[in-house]
Amino acid sequence: MGNKLIEPRKIQGFWELTPKEEALFENMLSSLRAVFENNCFLPLDTPVAEFSEVLLAKSGGDVDKEIYRFTKGHADICLRYDLTVPLARFVAGNYNLLDFPFKRYQIGKVYRGERPQKGRFREFYQCDADIIGEELPLTYDAECIYLYKPCFKALNLDVEVEISNRKLLSGLFAGLNYSGDTADLFTIVDKFDKLSREDFIKELLGKGISETDLDTVMRFVSTKGGIEEVKNWTNLVPNAEFYHGIRELEALDSRLRALGMENYHYNLSIVRGHNYYTGTVFECYIKGKRNLGAVGGGGRYDNLCKNFMDKNLQGVGMSIGITRLFDILKSENLLSAEENVGVKLGIVTFEETLKEGLTLMAKLRESGIKADLINETKSFKAKMKEANKRNIPFLLVLGEDEVKSEKYTLKDMQTGSQVACTFEELVKSLS
Repeated sequence: MGNKLIEPRKIQGFWELTPKEEALFENMLSSLRAVFENNCFLPLDTPVAEFSEVLLAKSGGDVDKEIYRFTKGHADICLRYDLTVPLARFVAGNYNLLDFPFKRYQIGKVYRGERPQKGRFREFYQCDADIIGEELPLTYDAECIYLYKPCFKALNLDVEVEISNRKLLSGLFAGLNYSGDTADLFTIVDKFDKLSREDFIKELLGKGISETDLDTVMRFVSTKGGIEEVKNWTNLVPNAEFYHGIRELEALDSRLRALGMENYHYNLSIVRGHNYYTGTVFECYIKGKRNLGAVGGGGRYDNLCKNFMDKNLQGVGMSIGITRLFDILKSENLLSAEENVGVKLGIVTFEETLKEGLTLMAKLRESGIKADLINETKSFKAKMKEANKRNIPFLLVLGEDEVKSEKYTLKDMQTGSQVACTFEELVKSLS
Protein backbone atom coordinates (compact mmCIF):
# COMPACT_ATOMS: atom_id res chain seq x y z
CA MET A 1 0.00 0.00 0.00
CA GLY A 2 1.51 3.34 -1.06
CA ASN A 3 2.10 6.31 1.19
CA LYS A 4 -0.76 8.74 1.59
CA LEU A 5 -0.20 11.90 -0.46
CA ILE A 6 0.21 15.10 1.52
CA GLU A 7 -2.18 17.85 0.50
CA PRO A 8 -0.09 20.76 -0.90
CA ARG A 9 -1.67 23.30 1.43
CA LYS A 10 -0.34 26.82 1.97
CA ILE A 11 -0.64 28.64 5.28
CA GLN A 12 -3.46 31.17 5.01
CA GLY A 13 -2.34 34.77 4.78
CA PHE A 14 1.17 33.96 3.53
CA TRP A 15 2.02 35.38 0.14
CA GLU A 16 2.79 33.39 -2.99
CA LEU A 17 3.00 34.51 -6.63
CA THR A 18 3.24 32.81 -9.98
CA PRO A 19 6.58 33.30 -11.80
CA LYS A 20 5.05 35.92 -14.12
CA GLU A 21 3.54 37.80 -11.18
CA GLU A 22 6.82 37.55 -9.30
CA ALA A 23 8.68 39.05 -12.27
CA LEU A 24 6.25 41.99 -12.33
CA PHE A 25 6.64 42.39 -8.58
CA GLU A 26 10.44 42.42 -8.89
CA ASN A 27 10.13 45.11 -11.56
CA MET A 28 8.18 47.21 -9.07
CA LEU A 29 10.87 46.72 -6.44
CA SER A 30 13.62 47.64 -8.89
CA SER A 31 11.79 50.86 -9.79
CA LEU A 32 11.45 51.79 -6.10
CA ARG A 33 15.09 50.98 -5.32
CA ALA A 34 16.15 53.35 -8.11
CA VAL A 35 13.98 56.13 -6.63
CA PHE A 36 15.37 55.67 -3.11
CA GLU A 37 18.96 55.67 -4.29
CA ASN A 38 18.35 58.72 -6.49
CA ASN A 39 17.09 60.46 -3.33
CA CYS A 40 20.32 59.63 -1.44
CA PHE A 41 19.07 56.70 0.67
CA LEU A 42 21.41 53.75 1.28
CA PRO A 43 20.31 50.08 1.17
CA LEU A 44 20.11 48.00 4.36
CA ASP A 45 19.01 44.49 5.31
CA THR A 46 18.27 43.31 8.86
CA PRO A 47 17.29 39.85 10.22
CA VAL A 48 13.73 38.59 9.92
CA ALA A 49 13.93 37.32 13.53
CA GLU A 50 14.93 39.45 16.52
CA PHE A 51 15.08 38.93 20.27
CA SER A 52 11.66 39.61 21.77
CA GLU A 53 12.98 42.24 24.18
CA VAL A 54 14.15 44.21 21.13
CA LEU A 55 10.96 44.04 19.08
CA LEU A 56 8.65 44.57 22.04
CA ALA A 57 10.59 47.59 23.30
CA LYS A 58 8.08 50.10 21.98
CA SER A 59 5.21 48.34 20.25
CA GLY A 60 2.01 48.44 22.28
CA GLY A 61 -1.56 48.86 21.04
CA ASP A 62 -2.95 46.02 18.99
CA VAL A 63 0.48 45.18 17.58
CA ASP A 64 1.53 42.99 20.54
CA LYS A 65 -1.41 40.66 19.87
CA GLU A 66 -0.29 40.10 16.26
CA ILE A 67 3.38 39.28 16.84
CA TYR A 68 4.71 35.81 15.99
CA ARG A 69 6.69 34.84 19.10
CA PHE A 70 8.44 31.58 19.92
CA THR A 71 11.36 30.12 21.86
CA LYS A 72 14.37 28.19 20.56
CA GLY A 73 16.39 26.78 23.39
CA HIS A 74 16.71 29.62 25.89
CA ALA A 75 16.18 32.34 23.28
CA ASP A 76 12.90 34.28 23.25
CA ILE A 77 12.40 35.33 19.61
CA CYS A 78 9.90 37.32 17.53
CA LEU A 79 9.47 37.64 13.79
CA ARG A 80 9.71 41.33 12.92
CA TYR A 81 6.35 43.09 12.49
CA ASP A 82 7.89 46.15 10.84
CA LEU A 83 11.30 47.43 9.71
CA THR A 84 11.54 50.46 12.02
CA VAL A 85 12.36 48.86 15.38
CA PRO A 86 15.08 46.67 13.79
CA LEU A 87 16.48 49.87 12.25
CA ALA A 88 16.69 51.53 15.67
CA ARG A 89 18.46 48.45 17.04
CA PHE A 90 20.88 48.48 14.10
CA VAL A 91 21.69 52.17 14.49
CA ALA A 92 22.31 51.80 18.23
CA GLY A 93 24.59 48.79 17.66
CA ASN A 94 26.54 50.46 14.84
CA TYR A 95 26.49 54.07 16.01
CA ASN A 96 30.25 54.60 15.70
CA LEU A 97 30.31 53.23 12.14
CA LEU A 98 27.55 55.40 10.68
CA ASP A 99 27.45 58.91 9.26
CA PHE A 100 24.54 61.07 10.38
CA PRO A 101 21.97 61.92 9.31
CA PHE A 102 21.77 58.24 8.35
CA LYS A 103 19.38 57.73 5.42
CA ARG A 104 18.52 54.14 4.62
CA TYR A 105 15.92 52.23 2.66
CA GLN A 106 14.96 48.60 3.16
CA ILE A 107 12.60 46.23 1.36
CA GLY A 108 11.84 43.02 3.22
CA LYS A 109 9.22 40.66 4.61
CA VAL A 110 7.45 41.32 7.89
CA TYR A 111 4.97 39.17 9.82
CA ARG A 112 1.73 39.93 11.65
CA GLY A 113 -0.60 37.28 12.97
CA GLU A 114 -3.83 39.06 12.14
CA ARG A 115 -6.93 37.60 10.53
CA PRO A 116 -6.29 37.21 6.79
CA GLN A 117 -8.73 39.14 4.58
CA LYS A 118 -8.70 41.09 1.34
CA GLY A 119 -5.61 43.30 1.35
CA ARG A 120 -4.45 41.93 4.72
CA PHE A 121 -1.69 39.35 4.94
CA ARG A 122 0.23 37.58 7.69
CA GLU A 123 3.43 37.68 5.65
CA PHE A 124 4.07 40.68 3.45
CA TYR A 125 6.76 42.98 2.10
CA GLN A 126 7.32 46.45 3.46
CA CYS A 127 9.27 49.08 1.62
CA ASP A 128 10.73 51.69 4.00
CA ALA A 129 12.89 54.79 3.84
CA ASP A 130 14.04 56.38 7.11
CA ILE A 131 16.31 59.17 8.31
CA ILE A 132 18.03 58.98 11.72
CA GLY A 133 20.04 61.82 13.28
CA GLU A 134 20.96 63.60 16.48
CA GLU A 135 18.84 66.56 15.46
CA LEU A 136 16.35 66.34 12.62
CA PRO A 137 14.48 69.51 11.59
CA LEU A 138 11.06 69.21 9.99
CA THR A 139 12.69 69.39 6.56
CA TYR A 140 13.33 65.64 6.90
CA ASP A 141 9.66 64.97 7.67
CA ALA A 142 8.79 66.84 4.49
CA GLU A 143 11.39 64.86 2.54
CA CYS A 144 9.90 61.53 3.63
CA ILE A 145 6.38 62.66 2.69
CA TYR A 146 7.58 64.04 -0.64
CA LEU A 147 9.24 60.68 -1.41
CA TYR A 148 5.81 59.20 -2.14
CA LYS A 149 5.54 61.41 -5.23
CA PRO A 150 8.55 59.97 -7.19
CA CYS A 151 7.90 56.45 -5.84
CA PHE A 152 4.36 56.31 -7.21
CA LYS A 153 5.35 58.14 -10.38
CA ALA A 154 7.86 55.31 -11.00
CA LEU A 155 4.91 52.89 -10.75
CA ASN A 156 2.79 55.01 -13.13
CA LEU A 157 0.42 55.97 -10.32
CA ASP A 158 -0.71 59.19 -8.65
CA VAL A 159 -0.68 59.38 -4.87
CA GLU A 160 -2.41 61.49 -2.24
CA VAL A 161 -1.17 61.84 1.33
CA GLU A 162 -3.07 62.62 4.54
CA ILE A 163 -1.08 64.22 7.38
CA SER A 164 -1.47 64.95 11.09
CA ASN A 165 0.67 65.31 14.22
CA ARG A 166 0.36 63.15 17.33
CA LYS A 167 1.13 66.14 19.57
CA LEU A 168 -2.29 67.51 18.68
CA LEU A 169 -4.20 64.61 20.20
CA SER A 170 -1.86 64.33 23.20
CA GLY A 171 -2.21 68.04 23.84
CA LEU A 172 -5.95 67.98 23.27
CA PHE A 173 -6.59 65.23 25.82
CA ALA A 174 -4.22 66.86 28.31
CA GLY A 175 -5.92 70.22 27.76
CA LEU A 176 -9.29 68.57 28.46
CA ASN A 177 -7.81 67.21 31.72
CA TYR A 178 -8.38 63.61 30.68
CA SER A 179 -7.09 61.36 33.47
CA GLY A 180 -7.12 57.97 31.75
CA ASP A 181 -4.56 56.23 29.56
CA THR A 182 -4.25 58.30 26.38
CA ALA A 183 -2.78 55.27 24.56
CA ASP A 184 -6.26 53.72 24.72
CA LEU A 185 -7.76 56.85 23.15
CA PHE A 186 -5.13 56.82 20.40
CA THR A 187 -6.15 53.23 19.58
CA ILE A 188 -9.79 54.32 19.29
CA VAL A 189 -9.02 57.39 17.14
CA ASP A 190 -6.91 55.19 14.86
CA LYS A 191 -10.16 53.35 14.02
CA PHE A 192 -12.12 56.56 13.28
CA ASP A 193 -12.66 55.73 9.60
CA LYS A 194 -13.40 52.06 10.32
CA LEU A 195 -16.12 52.46 12.96
CA SER A 196 -19.61 53.88 12.62
CA ARG A 197 -20.12 57.24 14.33
CA GLU A 198 -22.24 55.57 16.99
CA ASP A 199 -19.63 52.90 17.78
CA PHE A 200 -16.84 55.48 17.81
CA ILE A 201 -18.71 57.65 20.32
CA LYS A 202 -19.53 54.59 22.42
CA GLU A 203 -15.85 53.63 22.65
CA LEU A 204 -14.80 57.16 23.59
CA LEU A 205 -17.40 57.31 26.35
CA GLY A 206 -16.33 53.86 27.50
CA LYS A 207 -12.75 55.13 28.00
CA GLY A 208 -13.86 58.08 30.10
CA ILE A 209 -14.33 60.97 27.68
CA SER A 210 -17.06 63.11 29.24
CA GLU A 211 -20.27 64.06 27.48
CA THR A 212 -19.13 67.69 27.80
CA ASP A 213 -15.88 67.09 25.89
CA LEU A 214 -17.29 64.61 23.38
CA ASP A 215 -18.41 67.23 20.85
CA THR A 216 -14.98 68.92 20.92
CA VAL A 217 -13.16 65.65 20.29
CA MET A 218 -15.55 64.63 17.51
CA ARG A 219 -15.28 67.95 15.67
CA PHE A 220 -11.51 67.95 15.99
CA VAL A 221 -10.87 64.42 14.68
CA SER A 222 -13.35 65.03 11.84
CA THR A 223 -11.20 67.88 10.50
CA LYS A 224 -9.88 67.42 6.95
CA GLY A 225 -8.50 70.09 4.64
CA GLY A 226 -5.63 72.51 4.11
CA ILE A 227 -3.33 74.15 6.63
CA GLU A 228 -5.87 76.94 7.28
CA GLU A 229 -8.36 74.39 8.65
CA VAL A 230 -5.63 73.19 11.02
CA LYS A 231 -4.73 76.72 12.15
CA ASN A 232 -8.37 77.36 13.02
CA TRP A 233 -7.88 75.08 16.05
CA THR A 234 -4.86 77.01 17.43
CA ASN A 235 -6.64 78.21 20.57
CA LEU A 236 -8.79 75.12 21.14
CA VAL A 237 -7.15 74.18 24.46
CA PRO A 238 -4.60 75.95 26.68
CA ASN A 239 -1.86 73.37 26.18
CA ALA A 240 1.74 73.94 25.03
CA GLU A 241 2.07 70.54 23.33
CA PHE A 242 -1.09 71.12 21.31
CA TYR A 243 0.11 74.56 20.23
CA HIS A 244 3.51 73.11 19.30
CA GLY A 245 1.80 70.50 17.11
CA ILE A 246 -0.07 73.25 15.21
CA ARG A 247 3.18 75.18 14.64
CA GLU A 248 4.96 72.04 13.44
CA LEU A 249 2.28 71.38 10.82
CA GLU A 250 2.56 74.99 9.65
CA ALA A 251 6.34 74.65 9.25
CA LEU A 252 5.93 71.27 7.55
CA ASP A 253 3.43 72.73 5.10
CA SER A 254 5.83 75.45 3.94
CA ARG A 255 8.54 72.84 3.31
CA LEU A 256 6.20 70.56 1.37
CA ARG A 257 5.19 73.45 -0.89
CA ALA A 258 8.87 74.33 -1.44
CA LEU A 259 9.55 70.73 -2.52
CA GLY A 260 6.71 70.89 -5.03
CA MET A 261 4.58 68.33 -3.20
CA GLU A 262 1.00 68.13 -4.43
CA ASN A 263 -2.07 66.09 -3.58
CA TYR A 264 -1.82 66.22 0.20
CA HIS A 265 -4.12 67.47 2.92
CA TYR A 266 -4.50 67.27 6.69
CA ASN A 267 -6.65 64.67 8.42
CA LEU A 268 -6.55 65.12 12.19
CA SER A 269 -7.79 61.58 12.87
CA ILE A 270 -4.52 60.12 11.51
CA VAL A 271 -2.69 58.42 14.40
CA ARG A 272 -0.84 55.36 13.04
CA GLY A 273 -0.98 52.15 15.05
CA HIS A 274 2.49 52.12 16.61
CA ASN A 275 3.09 53.90 19.90
CA TYR A 276 6.63 54.93 18.97
CA TYR A 277 5.39 57.84 16.84
CA THR A 278 5.85 61.20 18.57
CA GLY A 279 5.00 63.94 16.06
CA THR A 280 4.24 64.06 12.34
CA VAL A 281 2.19 61.08 11.10
CA PHE A 282 0.86 60.41 7.61
CA GLU A 283 -0.83 57.83 5.39
CA CYS A 284 -0.92 57.55 1.60
CA TYR A 285 -3.54 56.36 -0.87
CA ILE A 286 -3.76 55.79 -4.61
CA LYS A 287 -5.25 59.03 -5.90
CA GLY A 288 -8.97 58.73 -6.51
CA LYS A 289 -9.09 55.28 -4.88
CA ARG A 290 -9.18 56.05 -1.16
CA ASN A 291 -11.86 53.39 -0.79
CA LEU A 292 -9.14 50.78 -1.39
CA GLY A 293 -7.45 51.78 1.87
CA ALA A 294 -4.00 53.07 2.77
CA VAL A 295 -1.04 51.62 0.88
CA GLY A 296 1.60 53.30 3.02
CA GLY A 297 2.32 55.52 5.98
CA GLY A 298 4.90 56.70 8.46
CA GLY A 299 5.93 59.51 10.74
CA ARG A 300 8.31 60.97 13.28
CA TYR A 301 9.71 58.92 16.18
CA ASP A 302 12.06 60.85 18.45
CA ASN A 303 12.49 58.38 21.30
CA LEU A 304 12.79 54.94 19.73
CA CYS A 305 16.59 54.67 19.81
CA LYS A 306 16.57 55.50 23.54
CA ASN A 307 15.47 51.93 24.17
CA PHE A 308 18.87 50.70 22.93
CA MET A 309 21.39 53.46 23.72
CA ASP A 310 22.06 56.44 26.01
CA LYS A 311 22.09 58.95 23.14
CA ASN A 312 18.77 60.33 22.02
CA LEU A 313 18.59 60.01 18.23
CA GLN A 314 15.60 61.35 16.34
CA GLY A 315 14.00 59.54 13.42
CA VAL A 316 11.41 59.92 10.70
CA GLY A 317 10.39 57.50 7.98
CA MET A 318 7.94 56.53 5.28
CA SER A 319 6.72 53.09 4.30
CA ILE A 320 4.89 51.54 1.36
CA GLY A 321 2.96 48.31 1.92
CA ILE A 322 4.21 46.96 -1.37
CA THR A 323 2.46 43.57 -1.05
CA ARG A 324 -0.88 45.26 -0.44
CA LEU A 325 -0.22 47.72 -3.27
CA PHE A 326 0.65 44.92 -5.70
CA ASP A 327 -2.48 42.99 -4.68
CA ILE A 328 -4.63 46.09 -5.29
CA LEU A 329 -3.04 46.79 -8.68
CA LYS A 330 -3.59 43.16 -9.70
CA SER A 331 -7.26 43.11 -8.62
CA GLU A 332 -7.91 46.51 -10.25
CA ASN A 333 -6.22 45.38 -13.51
CA LEU A 334 -3.66 48.17 -13.19
CA LEU A 335 -0.63 45.96 -13.79
CA SER A 336 0.91 45.78 -17.25
CA ALA A 337 -0.11 42.43 -18.71
CA GLU A 338 1.79 43.02 -21.93
CA GLU A 339 5.25 43.10 -20.44
CA ASN A 340 7.29 40.05 -21.46
CA VAL A 341 8.68 38.51 -18.30
CA GLY A 342 9.51 35.06 -19.69
CA VAL A 343 11.42 33.62 -22.64
CA LYS A 344 11.96 35.99 -25.57
CA LEU A 345 13.27 33.44 -28.10
CA GLY A 346 12.67 29.71 -28.37
CA ILE A 347 15.29 27.62 -30.21
CA VAL A 348 14.11 24.42 -31.91
CA THR A 349 16.93 21.95 -32.63
CA PHE A 350 17.23 18.51 -34.13
CA GLU A 351 19.37 15.59 -32.99
CA GLU A 352 22.23 16.61 -35.32
CA THR A 353 22.13 20.33 -34.30
CA LEU A 354 21.67 20.04 -30.53
CA LYS A 355 25.23 21.07 -29.64
CA GLU A 356 25.13 24.04 -32.01
CA GLY A 357 21.78 25.00 -30.48
CA LEU A 358 23.28 24.99 -26.99
CA THR A 359 26.18 27.14 -28.20
CA LEU A 360 23.82 29.61 -29.86
CA MET A 361 21.62 29.78 -26.75
CA ALA A 362 24.64 30.56 -24.53
CA LYS A 363 25.87 33.30 -26.90
CA LEU A 364 22.42 34.90 -27.03
CA ARG A 365 22.11 34.88 -23.25
CA GLU A 366 25.55 36.51 -22.97
CA SER A 367 24.20 39.20 -25.30
CA GLY A 368 21.24 39.83 -22.97
CA ILE A 369 18.61 37.88 -24.92
CA LYS A 370 16.25 35.59 -22.98
CA ALA A 371 16.72 32.49 -25.17
CA ASP A 372 15.73 28.94 -24.24
CA LEU A 373 16.02 25.55 -25.94
CA ILE A 374 12.67 23.84 -26.59
CA ASN A 375 12.65 20.37 -25.04
CA GLU A 376 14.99 18.26 -27.18
CA THR A 377 13.17 14.97 -26.53
CA LYS A 378 9.90 16.08 -28.13
CA SER A 379 8.76 15.75 -31.73
CA PHE A 380 8.85 18.86 -33.94
CA LYS A 381 5.07 19.25 -33.69
CA ALA A 382 5.20 18.94 -29.91
CA LYS A 383 7.97 21.52 -29.75
CA MET A 384 5.81 24.01 -31.64
CA LYS A 385 2.92 23.33 -29.24
CA GLU A 386 5.24 23.90 -26.28
CA ALA A 387 6.39 27.25 -27.71
CA ASN A 388 2.76 28.36 -28.10
CA LYS A 389 1.78 27.16 -24.65
CA ARG A 390 4.68 29.07 -23.07
CA ASN A 391 3.71 32.22 -25.03
CA ILE A 392 7.21 32.52 -26.47
CA PRO A 393 7.00 35.49 -28.88
CA PHE A 394 9.82 34.51 -31.26
CA LEU A 395 11.06 31.17 -32.58
CA LEU A 396 14.20 30.03 -34.36
CA VAL A 397 14.43 26.59 -36.02
CA LEU A 398 18.06 25.47 -36.18
CA GLY A 399 18.67 22.91 -38.93
CA GLU A 400 21.91 21.85 -40.61
CA ASP A 401 21.52 24.52 -43.32
CA GLU A 402 21.31 27.28 -40.71
CA VAL A 403 24.38 25.93 -38.93
CA LYS A 404 26.41 25.89 -42.15
CA SER A 405 25.31 29.30 -43.44
CA GLU A 406 25.16 30.99 -40.03
CA LYS A 407 21.96 32.63 -41.25
CA TYR A 408 18.96 32.18 -38.98
CA THR A 409 15.25 32.45 -39.72
CA LEU A 410 13.48 34.41 -36.97
CA LYS A 411 9.73 33.81 -36.76
CA ASP A 412 7.29 36.17 -35.06
CA MET A 413 4.82 33.78 -33.42
CA GLN A 414 2.08 36.40 -33.24
CA THR A 415 2.11 37.62 -36.86
CA GLY A 416 3.66 34.55 -38.49
CA SER A 417 6.19 36.74 -40.37
CA GLN A 418 9.75 35.45 -40.86
CA VAL A 419 13.06 37.17 -41.52
CA ALA A 420 16.53 35.76 -42.25
CA CYS A 421 19.38 37.32 -40.25
CA THR A 422 22.95 36.91 -39.08
CA PHE A 423 23.75 36.47 -35.38
CA GLU A 424 24.43 40.20 -35.01
CA GLU A 425 21.17 41.07 -36.75
CA LEU A 426 19.37 38.53 -34.59
CA VAL A 427 20.64 40.16 -31.38
CA LYS A 428 19.78 43.63 -32.66
CA SER A 429 16.28 42.60 -33.68
CA LEU A 430 15.49 40.87 -30.40
CA SER A 431 16.97 43.70 -28.33
